[in-house]
Amino acid sequence: MVGLAVKKDFPVFNQTFHGHPLVYLDSGASAQKPRCVITSMTHLYETDYANIHRGVYELSMRVSELYEDGRRRVQKFLNAAHEDEIVFTSGATEAINLVAASWGRTFLKAGDEIVLTQLEHHANIVPWQLLREQIGFTIRVVPIQPNGDVLLDDVVAAMNEKTKLVSVAHVSNALGTILPVEGIIAAAHVRGIPVLLDGSQAVSHRRVDVQKLDADFYVFSGHKIYGPTGIGVLYGKRAILKTMPPYQGGGDMIESVTFEKTTYQEPPMRFEAGTPPIAEVVGLHAALDYVDGIGMDAIAAHEADLLAYGTEKLSALEGVSLIGTAPHKAGILSFVVKGVHPHDVGTVLDNQGIAIRAGHHCAQPAMDALGLAATVRASLALYNTREDIDALVAGIKKVQELFK
Repeated sequence: MVGLAVKKDFPVFNQTFHGHPLVYLDSGASAQKPRCVITSMTHLYETDYANIHRGVYELSMRVSELYEDGRRRVQKFLNAAHEDEIVFTSGATEAINLVAASWGRTFLKAGDEIVLTQLEHHANIVPWQLLREQIGFTIRVVPIQPNGDVLLDDVVAAMNEKTKLVSVAHVSNALGTILPVEGIIAAAHVRGIPVLLDGSQAVSHRRVDVQKLDADFYVFSGHKIYGPTGIGVLYGKRAILKTMPPYQGGGDMIESVTFEKTTYQEPPMRFEAGTPPIAEVVGLHAALDYVDGIGMDAIAAHEADLLAYGTEKLSALEGVSLIGTAPHKAGILSFVVKGVHPHDVGTVLDNQGIAIRAGHHCAQPAMDALGLAATVRASLALYNTREDIDALVAGIKKVQELFK
């Protein structure tokens, strides 16, 4: 049950914009929230709220269990081997920064190399650049093909005896390209190189099994998969997390504190300093229950149909060029309209109730590689329909009429 059948679960669609029903095609930036997520967080604040892991009273113990239930829910969703391999962060951005600041400071040194691709989101570029300025390692960048694809052979060619980490997107946020991550991980592990996958654009579109992938680190943001903002996940193999020092200092990540010495809890607690995002974990739990209730395979099939339909319809429009036509893609349609700036396209579409993203999508190196300043991006989700694609096509024709 997807598409029109689930729109009723999302309160945001019970309104109009500029006199039109909402056609929301910006889930790649942030997905809308089903009522069950909103209700779960409201219920927590109304009946179950207290700080966690510290109180000996019933209310605190009750909400502490809800929080840890959320961790076990994420473990199940990713098929992690152990619940202590799940670290809660504020989002995928903080999760990558955590790995850079903790693992990177510990294991990278001057003269080392790490491998990224031109497709990366800025959140998987800037943390490594900041660390590079302090340590002096080298970032090797794998080029993308003119169709937006990343070739396994190119990634393997970038690895050498100096490579200490490969950190790549599972799915490109700008183009929808699905990277050959299984082959990347296998090739890296043969060489003893750990791999971090940015799964922010993958978890809402396809089933993710971190044990099957054999990823060393996997990160994602809750708001991309119909959960709240302010909650993210870092999965790390237990053996690796145990080698990493704390990322931040504060309450709840310690065993004991004196002015002479502090000892720290085992992972994941040593990485969760301070009061955590309690309600957000509960909301994420509800979101994962929701998508699993529909079924990730059913979601993937629905979005594959929409992607094929949208690709066909947009390709037939004269003056519209699809950007990113790799053979393996998730639900993203990135395009340009001849003679019209993407921001103008976005403004005209908004006047018809169509929400899209226009810009570089926090992937400027990818845009530079393709010789573009920006694109229009329509990103698909489980609540989208073929009628939404039809509305987008009609909207683009309106843009072309206005900018003749």
